[in-house]
Amino acid sequence: MTSLPVVASHLVGLLVPLVIPLEVCPKAPPGAQKYADDVMGYVLWGVGIVFFLGLVIAIAALVAGRIVNMPHATKMGIVGIVMVIVAAIAYVVAPGIVDGILGNGCI
Repeated sequence: MTSLPVVASHLVGLLVPLVIPLEVCPKAPPGAQKYADDVMGYVLWGVGIVFFLGLVIAIAALVAGRIVNMPHATKMGIVGIVMVIVAAIAYVVAPGIVDGILGNGCI
């Protein structure tokens, strides 16, 4: 013999998916995905340029510090090179971490 709470629980479990959608996924409006891809392409290109410029400026600081015998500029050049490398590694690793936390974006 089943009790009333068990039957009610089973009934609610069957009716809730009919009333409330259980999975809502983000989706771009029609025609917007092309523009979103273009913007992401521009951003990726810009980030690559910033990494390159950071590396060039850090190397220039390192060389200038050695030429004019400024140990602080040399240290800042070394720190700049290390930070560009760390940022590039984080740039590659971070999207995988965020994707692992958020999943496919459906709620």
